[in-house]
Amino acid sequence: MEVKIDTHTHTIASGHAYNTIREMASMAASRGLEGLAITEHAPEMPGSCGLYYFQNLKVVPRKLGNLRLLFGVELNILDEDGTVDLPERTIRSLDIALASIHPPCYGKTSGREENTRAYVNAMKKDYIDIIGHPDDGRYGPDYEVLARTARETGTLLEINNSSLRPGGFRENTHDNALEMLRCCKKYGTMVTLGSDAHVDLDIANTEYSARLLAEADFPEELVANTSLDKLMSALKRNALR
Repeated sequence: MEVKIDTHTHTIASGHAYNTIREMASMAASRGLEGLAITEHAPEMPGSCGLYYFQNLKVVPRKLGNLRLLFGVELNILDEDGTVDLPERTIRSLDIALASIHPPCYGKTSGREENTRAYVNAMKKDYIDIIGHPDDGRYGPDYEVLARTARETGTLLEINNSSLRPGGFRENTHDNALEMLRCCKKYGTMVTLGSDAHVDLDIANTEYSARLLAEADFPEELVANTSLDKLMSALKRNALR
């Protein structure tokens, strides 16, 4: 199984990543990718870019040679209502939108039911395409509900390679992601493999996520980013047009 577009990467604009747009795109092209999604952290993440950065992304070309560039955002889920930290109009103007729970923005976990509500309410928004790294045991949801709701709303669930790296700060990620894959298989829910690269050398890295998919015997047809065309047709914002 080969990833042809990485759906989750960051540049220096996010404040704690280390390469420019051009450096990230050049690395993606050199690795034979068809596309690259650059998804900067939204404004509530300390040190990240502000509203105007996202509003002005329309000026950036979407092609570099044969590489298709998607400019988007990794939104912060702020509460149980699924509130996120950019205006709806701005999110709709982007090419792709992830929504994730991060400790600086969501705070302490409120419990499994509350975390599940936060994810479910975010997935009900038709301008949120992907739930990022829902594997963190600190904010663990009910994966049956997560997978079923993702299928119903057309939201992709992310298998985050960075989460699965040994020694990472997210908790119990292997077992949680494995349980999520089991539920996705049961409901026919699509996933995407995101590197969460904060440096160009990590683009399209599936060292751990691919191993997990093999362990789960997860079907390739449910992996959205094995081709650019497949990913584009699976994004909720495109499917609803």
